[in-house]
Amino acid sequence: MTRRESKTKEWPRKVTVGNVSVKVYRRTRANGSYGFEVSDYSSGVRRLRAHPTAERALADAERIARLMAAGESHAAQVNGRDMASYGRALELLRPTGVALEVAAASFAEAFAILGGNRIAEAARFLVERDPRNLPEKSVAECVDELLKVKESRGASPRYLGDLRNRLRLFADSFKVPIASVTTGDAQRWLDGMKGAAQTVRNFRTVAGTLFSFAEARGYIPRGANPVEATENVKAKNGGTVAIYRPEELAALLAAAPEDFRPLVALAAFTGARSAELLRLSWQDVDLAAGGFVTLAAEKTKTKARRLVPVCPALRAWLAPYASQTGKVWKLGPDCYHKRAAATARAAGIKWLPNGLRHSYASHRLAATQDAARVSLEMGNSPAVVFKFYREVVKPADAERWFSVTPSAPSNIVALEAANA
Repeated sequence: MTRRESKTKEWPRKVTVGNVSVKVYRRTRANGSYGFEVSDYSSGVRRLRAHPTAERALADAERIARLMAAGESHAAQVNGRDMASYGRALELLRPTGVALEVAAASFAEAFAILGGNRIAEAARFLVERDPRNLPEKSVAECVDELLKVKESRGASPRYLGDLRNRLRLFADSFKVPIASVTTGDAQRWLDGMKGAAQTVRNFRTVAGTLFSFAEARGYIPRGANPVEATENVKAKNGGTVAIYRPEELAALLAAAPEDFRPLVALAAFTGARSAELLRLSWQDVDLAAGGFVTLAAEKTKTKARRLVPVCPALRAWLAPYASQTGKVWKLGPDCYHKRAAATARAAGIKWLPNGLRHSYASHRLAATQDAARVSLEMGNSPAVVFKFYREVVKPADAERWFSVTPSAPSNIVALEAANA
């Protein structure tokens, strides 16, 4: 197929290819120079395409005529800028090996899914969360690393032991990279656990600690802790706590060996946790009138300093130890727990984990009716104090609790019964 131009040198000129003709017009500009326009009907509507020279206008007219003659009207509508964009697009895609039409189709699909041109953002999001781009860390390796970090930061042996026992069970069930564990996996593991609701809650908390540790170190994607979305099982006790009665406290104090009695008294009249008591020194105990037991930040679970007033009952129980120095308990956590169990057996009652702490909070709140004050002494929030300890005991019971002293007449019967 050949091009034919009208022989006349007059304007407009016509370029013909086959049965398609395209006209080229010459226009006189305001400054007397000439411009040229191609009459383009390839879209079905006339458009005038401007060119600076006759040669370029005639070449464009030939291109349009050839494409229209070949039935490629859409291609005929491409202007110079479109052609430049086409070339640049091919250049950008060349390293990928993806055809232009495939890339355009993929872009259009992603645009629709994302609701806009957020494809680069979505790609970065995917890369950050792709397990193939994360360090290869197994669950067991993360457990070992977590335990070492906790130990180096001074975690109590009891806490470390609980953490170790629970996480070993988790690691035994998941011998896979930690980044591959899903919420469904964690939920099925919790669902298959035998034990009370509180036991399941405790395992869920510990597993969540492990994944928070892994997230902070880049072993799992940010915001991808699978335990957070698992069911938060509610304990059946409805938030109630087990506590001792005043006469049971008297029995425990009477049955306690001489070296262990200060710890019973301190737990009963300050609400300190057992791990906090194990870190306590006699220099932290001020037995003077208006004195306090000081729980330094490095000795508390919450890493916040607490001051608990020394009540008359506590002062009376600790008076024989006023000249003591060094740590209040020098024999370590294992011996502490054995001594606690033996003391409870000798008193004829059951040893309640954190029972003396819960008892102090319940009786103290009943005595003061001030949840904020008790929360400062306990190292808990007022909401927690109010939820767990409100109306557990009567004010009269609180008065009896803080009247348990070595010489109080009201305690003689209980003390004698404990020693019988």
